Amino acid sequence: MSEKELTLDEFNEIMFNGKELVLDADAVKKVHQNHLFLQEFSQHKLIYGINTGFGPMAQYKVSPENILQLQYNLIRSHSSGSGSLLPAFLVKAVMIARLNSLMQGYSGVHTEVVYLLRELINRNINPCIYEHGGVGASGDLIQLAHLGLVLIGEGEVLYENNTYPTREIFDRFGITPLNIHIREGLAILNGTSAMTGIGMVNIIRARKLLQWSSLLSAMMNEIMEAFDDHYSYELNIVKHHKGQNRIAAMIREILKDSKMIRSRSEHLYNPENLDQEVFEDKVQEYYSLRCVTQVLGPIYDSICHAEKVLVDELNSVNDNPVIDHENHNIFHGGNFHGDYVSLEMDKLKIAITKLSMLSERQLNYLLNNKLNQKFPPFVNLGVLGFNFGMQGVQFTATSTVAENQTLSFPMYVHSIPNNNDNQDIVSMGCNAALMTKRVIDNSFQVLSIQAMSIVQAIDFLSCVDRLSPITRMVYAEVRKIFPKFIEDAPRYREMEKVKLFLENANPFIPFR
Repeated sequence: MSEKELTLDEFNEIMFNGKELVLDADAVKKVHQNHLFLQEFSQHKLIYGINTGFGPMAQYKVSPENILQLQYNLIRSHSSGSGSLLPAFLVKAVMIARLNSLMQGYSGVHTEVVYLLRELINRNINPCIYEHGGVGASGDLIQLAHLGLVLIGEGEVLYENNTYPTREIFDRFGITPLNIHIREGLAILNGTSAMTGIGMVNIIRARKLLQWSSLLSAMMNEIMEAFDDHYSYELNIVKHHKGQNRIAAMIREILKDSKMIRSRSEHLYNPENLDQEVFEDKVQEYYSLRCVTQVLGPIYDSICHAEKVLVDELNSVNDNPVIDHENHNIFHGGNFHGDYVSLEMDKLKIAITKLSMLSERQLNYLLNNKLNQKFPPFVNLGVLGFNFGMQGVQFTATSTVAENQTLSFPMYVHSIPNNNDNQDIVSMGCNAALMTKRVIDNSFQVLSIQAMSIVQAIDFLSCVDRLSPITRMVYAEVRKIFPKFIEDAPRYREMEKVKLFLENANPFIPFR
């Protein structure tokens, strides 16, 4: 990490591809200089959070002999989260986000903090942090307090899928707990790093969801032998939205060389068709097939905008006060407020909910023989009436999309004053990020059911050799973990395997 911006791709490399996190020497030097400035500047001055209480108790002076204990009191008292533990990979994301903010060199912390965070990240030692607690205004106070608790050698950590007392793991690896020097407690707690870290992971996963949705939407058009003009360059370019045109380009790439997609000019622009009173060929497809670029386009644009905002937040100084050694001053304000993240997470979860709705409508079209007029009910490859095909799993998809729709209510406008009304308007940013994660989890489940149904449909048509090269690879990969079936059997384990495949595999097309 350095003073240069940490990008989403670099964040992803550290998070999921095992890249070791390295601290830039110049950036560490800046952190050290900033700390030395705070030590000198804070002498004989009244500075919030150093020799005062916190929040509405800031009017109370703290005596010199208690200022270090004050920081420990803050960490311990605010370690009050509840609910489920954050999974280890999200905790890692939180630590990366907090470290990157502290590395900007405006928080007054001792270099012990950044070195210790680096050690925990690289060793995959993850503090036990609970989902519930933060309101996202004076930062993610509760979640980051649990991070701080581990840094001072207390609390518990997750390591190799087990929970241990922090001291036990620190002793095992020879890790020295953090000593408070001036304001490390407040600097660790008073930031947006929980919502930002979770939000960054949400964006990485949302990008993958959109790629899979584009692939499955293309496969739906392919097995329905749809016309090619609705995703053509010429049709989409006259609508001036980047996302729509990017999705159209992705679908053109996916379906290139398909032997199933039809040309309208060849099939419908034939004078012989004018002699028919009722056209055998469907003139236009249902919206869930024909309007894919218009539905997924705004979702693409929303993900890109969320990435811009979250990366800006990731590389921001988001605690209070700001220790500015270059201008020889300390500035008090509200950079810990999480509205930027909260609003983007709400927008993202609405967008992903719409993605899951598109998947569910395509699934319904595929399973309803009265609509598609091509496949048996529920793409049942067995005996109609005796076997059930994909009937059972459709209920799960419908139920899950309904939950997404309810979860789409925004947290951004759900402020509740607290902290003796000191925090009288808050962002609820961590709640927003966690709800978005749940919507994304749900959407992977819905798309896995759609993928399973599509490959069943492909086998009904016996059309593998007519698929495009890309969709043929998708078919083959899904079939490795979900074999063709005729007889009824429980499907929940296969559903989970396909979901994990979609979550972990690299889609066959680039996001950009």
